Amino acid sequence: MTKPSSRAFWIKTSAAALIAVLAIAYVARNRVLGQPVDAYAVTLAELKQSVVASGRVLTPQRIAVAAELGGRVRRIPVLEGQMVTAGELLIELDDADEQASVALAAAAVAQAQARSRQLREVDLPVATQALKLAQANAAQALSQLARMRDMKTRGFIGQAQLDEAVRNHQVALSQVDSARLQLNGSDASGSASALAQAALDQAQANLALAKVKLAQDSILAPAGGILIARAVEPGDMVQSGQTLMQLAADGEIQIALQIDEKNLAKLALGQSALGSADAYPAQRFDAELVYINPAVDASRGSVEVKLRVLDAPAYLRQDMTVSVDILTAHRPSTLVLPTGALRDATSATPWVLVVRQHHLLRQPVKLGLLGDDRVEVLDGLAAGEPVILASAVTLSAGQRVRARLQTLP
Repeated sequence: MTKPSSRAFWIKTSAAALIAVLAIAYVARNRVLGQPVDAYAVTLAELKQSVVASGRVLTPQRIAVAAELGGRVRRIPVLEGQMVTAGELLIELDDADEQASVALAAAAVAQAQARSRQLREVDLPVATQALKLAQANAAQALSQLARMRDMKTRGFIGQAQLDEAVRNHQVALSQVDSARLQLNGSDASGSASALAQAALDQAQANLALAKVKLAQDSILAPAGGILIARAVEPGDMVQSGQTLMQLAADGEIQIALQIDEKNLAKLALGQSALGSADAYPAQRFDAELVYINPAVDASRGSVEVKLRVLDAPAYLRQDMTVSVDILTAHRPSTLVLPTGALRDATSATPWVLVVRQHHLLRQPVKLGLLGDDRVEVLDGLAAGEPVILASAVTLSAGQRVRARLQTLP
């Protein structure tokens, strides 16, 4: 009875000893060869840096088409739902009164132009000849006065005759002055010409005003688009300012976003982006950054930006919520490491645990672009070196390890 019991005892003792030996060997192996750890190699890869934000769609607004003048509708050459171009006739009002006003104003312009022509062709030549005649009469009166003075000196005439000659000479001089004033007034720079020009300008302004009112009887499309509503029919009386149609104008669709101000330095006009509407998450569309607000919203710590949608899909609607990825930087091939390997990433001296000669070393690194799951390394590491994720909190610099290289998802 003792032999089987003794044999079982030795078997159990041997098994325990073997397990102990194996455990000691495993511990010794880790001490000699190093503790196995998961690591990720620093590699050369493409890296894109983007800013992600949500915003809303801005579509061209509806335009209310209204009458500037009141009147009766004569004709409506377009239909509701029709595409129209900018400047196309939408509504024509009865313009008989405005046509008459234009004709009256045109007649006034013609009259003013005739008056100006009369000044040039009649009044000015007449005034010129009148001045010459007055000057000739003045010269004759002066000669007569000289003879009268000589005859008075000789005693041939009395003082009364000399006084008459003086008076005649003075009258002739005043006639010269009057003729000269008349000529100056009829000249191109004279007052009569200025009055005639002012009358012509006023008549032309009245004609222009009459034509403007006539043109207002033709209500044109202010922009290209689709007529989505119509509230008037031929024969209706309309009032000034009354809305007659609704026009959905053509134009580019934009997206308005609020971007955290810490990302402001990454943004630049012309950057490309990909957007998706929350209602259609599987569909993507291209966009371009076209506006950056120069002011920062202090209450939210954000900056408003706008993107132009390129080849906008038909499902986009006003105020629809969209998510946008703005590509702010791109490296076709650069040295990258997993973002999760960074330690003190937000400090001025980020660092990583790198495996070198089977030991963990604390290595400061200089960073470049920050991607979603990778970061660009400008200095401190070489391609192929394994680094440890920061989540491995039990590891520290100086430990002997065996790196087991993993692949980033």
